[in-house]
Amino acid sequence: MQREKIVTIINQFLTEEFEIDESALVPEALLIQDLGIESLDFVDIVVIIEQEFGFKVTREEMVNVKTLDDMYNYIAERA
Repeated sequence: MQREKIVTIINQFLTEEFEIDESALVPEALLIQDLGIESLDFVDIVVIIEQEFGFKVTREEMVNVKTLDDMYNYIAERA
């Protein structure tokens, strides 16, 4: 899957579900510190990744996802 499509899907989800301003969605944004995503929010993120991109996400893999760019890369490597 093309990275542009991954970015569009993830960013749209974050703006709609978590009401994060689009201007904050830059690749270097830290998920927790900059975007305010909490641990319970990661459950919703995992669900959308699994539904939209068709692969299972493990907790061990998500531990290494710290920035938006990490998330995009994680999905691109598996989708």
